[in-house]
Amino acid sequence: MKGWFQKLTDVSTVARTKEMFNEALTELAQELGFEYYAYLNLQPIGTFAVSNYHPEWQDWYFAKSFNEIDPVIQIARATMKAFTWSSENSRTVRSRRVRQFYLDAAGFGIRSGITIPVATAFRRIAMLTMASHKPSLSLKGDVDPVAAAMAVAQLHVRIEQTNIEPTAKPSIALTTRQALMLKWASEGKSMRAIADIENMTYWNVNFHMNNARRKLNAYSLPQATALATKLKLS
Repeated sequence: MKGWFQKLTDVSTVARTKEMFNEALTELAQELGFEYYAYLNLQPIGTFAVSNYHPEWQDWYFAKSFNEIDPVIQIARATMKAFTWSSENSRTVRSRRVRQFYLDAAGFGIRSGITIPVATAFRRIAMLTMASHKPSLSLKGDVDPVAAAMAVAQLHVRIEQTNIEPTAKPSIALTTRQALMLKWASEGKSMRAIADIENMTYWNVNFHMNNARRKLNAYSLPQATALATKLKLS
């Protein structure tokens, strides 16, 4: 598969749009005998996806918060190396919710696959999955862990650099006040300055800012501001 990972690096270098990434990754998946691909970027507030999975499955995945219990993500975090998986493993799973996850995924033709996780900046993780409707899989040739990690890392960097719009992401609903406070903060205004501008008390501004921070699962107000800006929530 070393040549396949070189192809992944090559297409990652030349792709410029979501459409180009989708076309290239779909073709590469099919070359290995898979129908689907899913690039996941695990962020503090959830998992962002660029994938050709059925849109209904992607919406259902985040609506049900499957990213919190997805066994593929859990294995990726624990091992940090390429691995194969199959829905046949669900027979030994005790958790009813995880078993339901496998059943729901299988209903959309996702039954087995190979996943390659890589460490990214600030102790986060990105991963590329190739998935199939087949209950189990057999790859032609061994997976070179170094080549796999380098190729997926290159893919991650390119998607980040080109600012590709995710095909699916968590739904976060800020109130108008919360979005407004974060917007002013992104403009460099302090909480006292925001209070003067909006004719509010400092404590009201602090209240809305902290509620927004909790919704975004951010550790600090600056991080909440940065996340809201990146997600275009403010």
